[in-house]
Amino acid sequence: MADEHVPVSATHRTRTVLVVDDSAFMRKIIADMISSDPRFFVVGFARNGVEALRQIDVLDPDVVTLDLEMPQLDGMQVLQTVMSTRPRPIVVLSAGGPRFGDATMRALELGAVDFVLKPSGAISLDIATIQGRLLEALEAAVSADPASYSRAVASPSAEQRSPVLDTTPAERVVVIASSTGGPRALAQLIPQLPPTLNAAVLVAQHMPKEFTPSFAQRLDQSSDLRVREARHGEPLLAGHVYIGPGGTNMRVVGKRGSATIELSRAPQGGVSPSADILFMSAATAFRANVIAAVLTGMGRDGAEGVKAVAGLGGIILVQDQASSVIYGMPKAALNASQTAAAIPLSDLGAALAAAVTSMSALRAGIPV
Repeated sequence: MADEHVPVSATHRTRTVLVVDDSAFMRKIIADMISSDPRFFVVGFARNGVEALRQIDVLDPDVVTLDLEMPQLDGMQVLQTVMSTRPRPIVVLSAGGPRFGDATMRALELGAVDFVLKPSGAISLDIATIQGRLLEALEAAVSADPASYSRAVASPSAEQRSPVLDTTPAERVVVIASSTGGPRALAQLIPQLPPTLNAAVLVAQHMPKEFTPSFAQRLDQSSDLRVREARHGEPLLAGHVYIGPGGTNMRVVGKRGSATIELSRAPQGGVSPSADILFMSAATAFRANVIAAVLTGMGRDGAEGVKAVAGLGGIILVQDQASSVIYGMPKAALNASQTAAAIPLSDLGAALAAAVTSMSALRAGIPV
């Protein structure tokens, strides 16, 4: 390459990274962030999709950071080609906003392990946050199970669906936690839920605020339930799915039958929306009428919340290891509750629906 020096060995680094971006300035910024961590070694660069595929063949990197908007061959085409011919973990670098939000969600459905918001504006002000997030995404990428990201998820149909819009206040609630790999998992799980689901569904997916509107919209297009980004103060209704906005923590307030959503700004440095906060508030409001599900992700967000739900008689389900991109959160939740059951992602929607049905029958007319 003419504008970058590409090291020829990685003797003191464990994982090699190919940086793909059409901007020389952005390639340098990304490479500098990656090189700050001795676990990763920038083995090469590519400024368009054609070069990216060539470099992947030559360098065989452990992980690729991928820009979506490039000349000759864009990032989406690169992603599809790589996943169909030489699967490996890919982290998407996205500019965010409405223009790129939908494309980023589609990239995750096609197999990207994670995505990171690109530096923008006053780069020096957000570089530390983005660097930490990028290194976290790379760590997740190299830890991911290849079988869990090499199969694409179907894109939402362009056909307009006619969801059953229930206006009944929720007497039961399903709360879901997910992080790395979560958008792909939720793109499979939410469409599995039946239109007659007699519960409200609240999702704490770790995601920046720039992307949760697009994420909710894509899920809405593929689901028989109404899916939207949650709004402060709105009532919980059966048959509706509420996605916690990025940068906030979502709580359930009130009591079953009249509960509402409370949104508050999440403190910097923590994950958001917080599954622990959501789960604990749901347990307080709905007592035994809570079903908690913990999906793929790093860390242990949701584990303390699971204890609260289980302690009040709720039901705990977790995504099993074989179908998880990262098994950290499900494993922590499984360890936190003796009653938790591990379910393959392909069966989890049916398991949630069955749990809601059995809970409805068991507790009909019984004050809890």
